[in-house]
Amino acid sequence: MELLLDALGWFGAAALLYGYAMISTGRMSGEGLPYQVINLFGSVSLMANSGYKAAWPSAALNLIWAGIGIVALVKIYRLGVAR
Repeated sequence: MELLLDALGWFGAAALLYGYAMISTGRMSGEGLPYQVINLFGSVSLMANSGYKAAWPSAALNLIWAGIGIVALVKIYRLGVAR
């Protein structure tokens, strides 16, 4: 289980860095679905890893980050439905 959660943490960190790089280089929009999904995956993955390792400040940060991502995805969904 520890190996799985370590791998999940690394994939989550890579996802967040990838999303940040894509935004920073102008290759992806921060308001689009792909970025929000990458962000949500990364934050949930790191939250699971941090919780398992009892790194509570990091787990709390990623819980809030995931919450922001969920709100953004709901907004994107509602805007898409309204069109």
